Amino acid sequence: MGYSVVAGATGRLLFGYDSFGNVCGKKNSPVEGAPLSGQDMTTKKHVFFMNSCNLEVKDVRQDSIVLCVSSCPEEQLDTLEDVQRFANNSGSFLCVYSLNSFNYTRNPKADSLCPRLPVPPSKSFPLFNRCIPQTPECYSLFASVLINDVDTLHRILSGIMSERDTVLGLCILALALSLAMMFTFRFISTLLVHIFISLVILGLLFVCGVLWWLYYDYTNGLSIELDTERENMKCLLGFAIVSTVITAVLLVLIFVLRKRIELTVELFQVTNKAINSSPFLLLQPLWTFVVLIFFWVLWVAVLLSLGTAGAARVIEGGQVEYKPFWGIRYMWWYHLIGLIWTSEFILTCQHMTVAGAVVTCYFNRNKNDPPDHPILSSLSILCCYHQGTVVKGSFLITLARIPRIILMYIYNTLKEKRNAWSKCVFRCCFCCFWSLDKYLRHLSQDAYITTAINGTDFCTSARDTLKILSRNSSQLTSINCFGDFIIFLGKVLVVCFTVFGGLMAFNYNPALQMWTIPLLLVAFFGYFVAHSFLSVFETVLDVLFLCFVIDLETNDGSSGKPYFMDQELLSFVKRSSKLNDTRVERDRNSLRNEEGTELQPTVR
Repeated sequence: MGYSVVAGATGRLLFGYDSFGNVCGKKNSPVEGAPLSGQDMTTKKHVFFMNSCNLEVKDVRQDSIVLCVSSCPEEQLDTLEDVQRFANNSGSFLCVYSLNSFNYTRNPKADSLCPRLPVPPSKSFPLFNRCIPQTPECYSLFASVLINDVDTLHRILSGIMSERDTVLGLCILALALSLAMMFTFRFISTLLVHIFISLVILGLLFVCGVLWWLYYDYTNGLSIELDTERENMKCLLGFAIVSTVITAVLLVLIFVLRKRIELTVELFQVTNKAINSSPFLLLQPLWTFVVLIFFWVLWVAVLLSLGTAGAARVIEGGQVEYKPFWGIRYMWWYHLIGLIWTSEFILTCQHMTVAGAVVTCYFNRNKNDPPDHPILSSLSILCCYHQGTVVKGSFLITLARIPRIILMYIYNTLKEKRNAWSKCVFRCCFCCFWSLDKYLRHLSQDAYITTAINGTDFCTSARDTLKILSRNSSQLTSINCFGDFIIFLGKVLVVCFTVFGGLMAFNYNPALQMWTIPLLLVAFFGYFVAHSFLSVFETVLDVLFLCFVIDLETNDGSSGKPYFMDQELLSFVKRSSKLNDTRVERDRNSLRNEEGTELQPTVR
């Protein structure tokens, strides 16, 4: 991080720079051997191409000199007199810095030192502050060179920065929807569950329909043959297919689990009773959100520095180009691993804090006198004793994700050499690693709860968790699946409304950008915010029932070994287990009937 910040120049990427090594919009240091470098460009924030209508695809810099100017010409300039008049009126000089505006019409070399005539009208483009020509002929050629040939990082940053206000607004929408979901789960009822499920179904179907309609509209109305347009169309197709598959799976699950709504309501009432003992648990995602945002901003700043780390080299004509450092270019892989590991570490700290607070309240004998400051107590124990547990668990998840990232990179690199067999192998491997990631994540979360209960290290807690789950897997799974599925539907609902807002905002904005990247970012942010807030309910559910199982194994309800649980939780688990036993018995009787065995009446 330190080396990339020192060696990099993020300003070159964000604000653009001229052909002589000057970053537009700031005061620059001189480059040895480049006489026109080191100029004060504080008032010159726009990047102007002197030959914007005749750029070559192979080498933009050698074909056209780039300057920093005060403003872009909004009207066409047909002669050098027009260029001179524009410079005198606006203070924006469109010729090379060494040529005074007084000599625009007198210097015999003015044709080579000034822009090629006529100069088309142009407007500044966000992020790079480039003067984009507005005539159709120049615009098409300019876009094909500076958009199709630019690297992926520039495209992504271009789309994000040009729509940064819209992205921020959609993120606030996701935050508001997540808070609404928390309120719904906090005061849930049977009617609210029915309304909530209906909204999820309508949202899924509506978003799928909009995605397929937009894809059809793109395939029949592709106006400009830009790589960004084609990539937008491909991403829309991918979004549509994924959303359709998810919608089909969720509709089937909703139909299968529709009869368990009443149990789900009771389950959330039990969970809310546990949260009432420490209501500040619902505020933990806010602190996690602030820490993650700070880390992500820092990570992006370092990524920009990595992308611009290079040494200035003077070429012919006193122009400057930047040669990237060979070693630092490949450090983004290490930087990506740091992003995954640190993000998982921060989320795991929240999980451990919530688990510790719920465990403290659950194993309190006197329910009428709850412990003082259980959240602060859990956080202090985490910082003093269990940092290694959090580091190991988050690193285990990171190790499971690295092969998936490598597979995706290889799959995209070899896209021209793929055949049906290789596609099948890659998809099978990716599916296996995805399943491993989900299993390790669930095991790690249960291990954190065991650590909060027993105070043991990560490996010991994971071993004890496996033993507990092996003895009580059916009981835990049958109960937890109710609440976890409803909570997941809440996350899906937040993402649906956020993505729909992004589709309406991005698709109809004619800015020069690849808008599917901001849309993907908004979808990720929406799901992340919903997960951060609603995962509190998931964590409380997991902690309650793991504590319940341990309570049953260590106590028998007698006066010598009374249970820690309250009667409401015990009666709910008994009713849930009775329902499952009835369902299993019904399935067995149905199987016997199909085999010709006479059904026996059930005596209760």
